[in-house]
Amino acid sequence: MNILAIGSHPDDIEIGCGGTLHKLSRMGHAVSALVLTHGEIGGDPLVRKTEQENSARILGFKKLFWGGYRDTQIPQHADVINKIEAIVIEARPDVVFVHAPEDTHQDHRYVNACTLSATRHIKTILFYEVPTTIDFTPNIFFEIGPDIESKLESLKAHASQMNRTNITDLSILRIAEALANFRGTQSRVKFAEGFKTPRMLLNLGLAGL
Repeated sequence: MNILAIGSHPDDIEIGCGGTLHKLSRMGHAVSALVLTHGEIGGDPLVRKTEQENSARILGFKKLFWGGYRDTQIPQHADVINKIEAIVIEARPDVVFVHAPEDTHQDHRYVNACTLSATRHIKTILFYEVPTTIDFTPNIFFEIGPDIESKLESLKAHASQMNRTNITDLSILRIAEALANFRGTQSRVKFAEGFKTPRMLLNLGLAGL
């Protein structure tokens, strides 16, 4: 299958679905990612771009696309929809991962809304969670036990963001691991990632992940 993950900023995708993407890549599926900004509000954009490229290699991405928008200024506009749709046409995804709609960060909300328009013909859409997501109750879980270390390594690649959590003495690594453990407990395994879906065509290639 072809898989496309879409995120607003470098490290969003890794936090939300990095373990699942590594698993899919490891199983031989073609995984690509679209990151809409270079995350310049959170640090040097050239550093963050390099960190994202390094992380993409760890997770086994086939291709990394960039949107070229300004951090915190992604518009909910036809231009963004067209940009995402152009990547969808090129990547030809069977499954798309994207931010959940309920989120305190406007970039995440707008990327979700624009993605839903741009992927209106895609049969399977999965929403992932990040620390700013709110009211998230997943109804689909993918076990990532064998892939948790690769998920954490991909987050380590984003070294400039490691402690930018606004929580004293709590790194993004510990947050990601705790969340994977919590979603795993909910789904009766040690580590998992949880998702919600507005639309899913059950594919036996994904079943059992």
